[in-house]
Parts: sequence; structure tokens; C-alpha cells
Amino acid sequence: MRRPGADPDDFRAFVAASAGQLYRSACLLAGGDTHLAEDLVQEAFGRVYQRWSKVVHLDNPVGYAQTTLVNTFISTRRKRSNHERPGLEAVDAAAPDTDPTLRLSLLAALRQLTPKDRAVLVLRYWEDRSVEETAAALNLSPSAVRSRCGRALARVRDILGADFAVLAHS
Repeated sequence: MRRPGADPDDFRAFVAASAGQLYRSACLLAGGDTHLAEDLVQEAFGRVYQRWSKVVHLDNPVGYAQTTLVNTFISTRRKRSNHERPGLEAVDAAAPDTDPTLRLSLLAALRQLTPKDRAVLVLRYWEDRSVEETAAALNLSPSAVRSRCGRALARVRDILGADFAVLAHS
């Protein structure tokens, strides 16, 4: 007998509908490392599936999956054995009407941030979450989120240096 809300077809539909959004977030969290992004999304979906009978009844299952993705990213960064880097750099095809120089510069800057700072910026500015939502997702206080955002943005500006203004307005 199947539990209510635990239908595998419902989960497949959820994955199909949310995979693109989670993958884009994972790419930002991973600093452009598409292989790591794929692993993060797969791990996050595995964790969501384990709790699917409860998750399916939440108001925002995608939000739950995004939070799971961020927590998965942070926990993988803590593991010492998880610092492998592929030998070849995968090249993504640029989306139409985008500035590849700006994109690559921002990804490089994100890679230099700590995992928590990167997660704060991705949730606040890519996922467009409020300070309170970001705080809840990362188990931080709202003031800690604001502080981390300020410091992380300042760090990105320092990393990009004088190129920041040129890249932002080109």
C-alpha cells in the first residue's frame, strides 16, 4: 500500500519542473563548476526524495529543495576529501544576449568566497530571497545574513577591482 503523497510519479514531475532552477543555483554555488553543480543537484534531489511524503505537502517544495541544495553545498565544502578538481575545464555555451566576460569574472569572484558567503549571495540575489528567508535556510540570524552580504559584496568588489564598474556597465 502506497503512502499518501509518496507517489513516485509526483516526485518525477517535481524533478522535471524544478531541476533547471536548482541546477542554475548550483552552478553559481559551485563557482561555475558544472560537474560539481550536477552532483549537488543529484544529492539534493536524493535527500528530498527521502522525505518526499512530507515535502510534497509543504507550501513551497521547491524552496525546501533549494535549502537542501545550499545545505548540501556547504556540507560538501566542509569535507576535506571533497576538494577534487577536474583536470579539464568544461566550457559552457553562452546564453544569447549575455556578456561572457562579466559572467566568467563573476563566477571567478564567487569561487574565491567562503561557501557560506557564496550561499548567502546566491540565495539573496540569484534566488531573490528575503533576508529572513535566507537566514532560515542557512540557520543564521537576519543580522548575520545582512553582515555576510555586505562583507561578501565588498569582497567581490575587491576581487573584481576597477574592472567591476567597466564590467557592470558594458
